Amino acid sequence: RLVGSEMCIRDRYISIAIACASCRPCPPELQAGDLLFQAGSGSDMTEAIDCATRSDNNLTFTHVGIFTPDRDTDCVLEATSEGGVKITPMQEFLDRAARIDGQPAVVAMRLRDTTGTAQALERARERLGLPYDYSFRPDNGKLYCSELVWECYRRLDGSPRFPARPMNFRAPDGSMPAFWTELFERLGEQIPEGVPGTNPNDMARDPQLDEVGRWF
Repeated sequence: RLVGSEMCIRDRYISIAIACASCRPCPPELQAGDLLFQAGSGSDMTEAIDCATRSDNNLTFTHVGIFTPDRDTDCVLEATSEGGVKITPMQEFLDRAARIDGQPAVVAMRLRDTTGTAQALERARERLGLPYDYSFRPDNGKLYCSELVWECYRRLDGSPRFPARPMNFRAPDGSMPAFWTELFERLGEQIPEGVPGTNPNDMARDPQLDEVGRWF
């Protein structure tokens, strides 16, 4: 049995817990084909992408996937270095993200003009099983995350919805991170510095996109 002071303490903790829970944003209401931009964590590649593509903003996106309901389950169609082009359960996608105040650093974006989104999702599904593009080069039968989006999201005339720009692999101070040097030495290829390509950070800031919501 609780005495008066104990009840006050209990009620205070309950009030704090309710207040904290109410501060957490509700998960966005997503539509098939929405783009999920993730600030990743925990890998050398993520850190190298972050270093090469960061901007003046505090949050740098290092990965992007496509939201797709799959047999009544929320999933993400993505190209990852662990498995190429595949479908991932939403919770697994969120668990891989960096954390902001304990919540996944993931932002959902939607094209202002959603014409052709269903077809884009069909194109992405047709690419399931393709290997990850460690070479970061176009038209080689492999895909990295934003390349999957770039290749599949097209206008009615067939042109890409998102622009390709000369790629940068260098750190802000102009140095080349060891990760890229070692990777392309193993591949026996030149670093594709300046080759047209895409990255999640630039894509997330495209004016065609509006934010739907976020998990943090």
